[in-house]
Formats: sequence, C-alpha cells, structure tokens
Amino acid sequence: MTSHNSLMARRLRLVLAATVAAAALALSGCNTGGEPGGTVTESPSATQTATAGPTPTPTEAPAYVPASASGRAQNVPVPVLPDVAKTETKEGLEAFARYWYDTLTYAYETGDMKPLEGVSGPACPSCARVRDVVEGWHSDGRWLAGGRMVVEGAQTKFLEVAPNEYQVLIQVRQEPLSYFRADKSLDETTESRPAIGDIMIAGYENDAWTAKTVEHLVND
Repeated sequence: MTSHNSLMARRLRLVLAATVAAAALALSGCNTGGEPGGTVTESPSATQTATAGPTPTPTEAPAYVPASASGRAQNVPVPVLPDVAKTETKEGLEAFARYWYDTLTYAYETGDMKPLEGVSGPACPSCARVRDVVEGWHSDGRWLAGGRMVVEGAQTKFLEVAPNEYQVLIQVRQEPLSYFRADKSLDETTESRPAIGDIMIAGYENDAWTAKTVEHLVND
C-alpha cells in the first residue's frame, strides 16, 4: 500500500513539473512578441529619427558686368541654343538665325569665337572678317565694348536652295561699338545705324543647323 502511494505521489510531481514548464514557455513567448497581443520592445536605433544637417546655401552666379571704358566685360553668359532651333523646320531656322547673332554679340564682348565658329561653316566669309576684328581687339590688353547685335526680324520661306540648305532673311542692327586700347584710351566708336538686311544660307546636317554664309543684301 505504501509502495502504491509513493508511485502515485511521484507521478503527480512529474505532472506538476511539466505543467509549470509549459506555463513558463508560454509566458516567455508572450514577452518576445511572438504571439498576437504580445509586448514588442524596439531597440533605440529603430525609433531614433536622423537629425537633418543644415541646408546648404545656394551659390549665386557671379554678376554680369558689361564692358566699358573701365575694362573688358566680365562673366558674360554664354548664349543657349533654343530647343526649337534644333529642328529642321521654318521656325527652327528662324530661331537659329537669331541665335547665330547672339553668338556674334558674345564674340564681340569676350573675344571668344568658339560659340560662333561652332555653328558656322569653315568657308563662312563673314566669320573670317569678324575673327580679324575680335581677335585683333581682344589681344595685348585691348578690348571692345558694346556692339550688341539686335535682330529685329528673321523670316524664311523654307525652300531648299541646295540639298538640305535654306536661306533666311534677317533685319539686324548693331549698337555702337567702342575700341579701347590697353591704356584705357578710346580709339574710336562706330555710329548706330538703322537695321540692314542680311541673308544667311544655312544647312541642316546631323540634327543641327550650320551657317554656311552670312552676307549683307546691300553692300555698305
């Protein structure tokens, strides 16, 4: 009888131990958030918000200073070719003609012929004449002031005069152009004249216009 009671007591202790172990495991699972409704403890790094640094101050472009008796032009904006001037259309050719004169103005102001020559053919005679003036008066400390080309009108019938070549008529005038020596003395200033007519022959190749020739309709 005593032996039977001992066996029953031992079995009861084993059942109680298993029950306690199962309860401990259940509580452990709730604390880790593994079951719905469990408490989730996030690490500090997951809840921290990055602190934004100071916003950089935009850098302003240097101010444009036109040429004058005091010295040459500074920070002259490079002309930008309009998107329409990249198309082989009537509007594209007229916009290109205006842009070409913008590059001519830029050459007078800066002595830099690259934008003008970049949209002109190698045999363009007017470009050679401009180069002589521009490069001659932007050397040895000399400079030019004024001379802006003002296009009052550009028009084309957009008819081919040769394969992929068209002509466009331009009404343009040049503002007075002053020639300064290195000692800041004035050599001469040209007079302002009414607009004259120019004719440009431009070709369209490789998705771009090029001025082949640019001449006055009437010789001075």
